[in-house]
Amino acid sequence: MYESDITKFIRELHAKRPTLGAEQAKGRALLWDKTLDRDALTEQQRARVAQQPYVYQTKV
Repeated sequence: MYESDITKFIRELHAKRPTLGAEQAKGRALLWDKTLDRDALTEQQRARVAQQPYVYQTKV
């Protein structure tokens, strides 16, 4: 069965560093695994101001 070089590299990496999966999960939890405050998100979306088509143009 064919196995790509990338797959071999990843398998070897996990064999050398068995704690890699836990380290990845810990890093992911820092930024991505968060619960969102839906009310705050809705408020932020409503507070957005529409941008002009050309931002450097002064309003006439």
